[in-house]
Amino acid sequence: QVYLAESGGGSVQAGGSLTLSCTASGYVYCMGWIRQGPGKERDVVASGTSGGRITVADSVKDRFTASRDGGKNTLTLQMNNMRSEDTGTYSCVAFTSTCGGNVRDWGQGTQVTVSS
Repeated sequence: QVYLAESGGGSVQAGGSLTLSCTASGYVYCMGWIRQGPGKERDVVASGTSGGRITVADSVKDRFTASRDGGKNTLTLQMNNMRSEDTGTYSCVAFTSTCGGNVRDWGQGTQVTVSS
């Protein structure tokens, strides 16, 4: 089990940008950001392996980018041109094995609010 420390988040107007960062207390093969908006199901926004393979959800890949520093066990999510539908709680996770599969550890979550 690892501890996931999240930073970033907050409030922004539509069209603005935010950066979320997550640092794991130990080695994690695949880290990810999972988002849950009001009344919506959770979805994996982005993930990154220790080897640097990054996956960003099709729904946001034209606006969001992610980067993984395997040596520091960090995953950063850069969110640009944000929309109201990006509002939600963003949680950093450590996947058990496969990116996008079962989640082994959760961060506490950080709120992102986009106002129009």
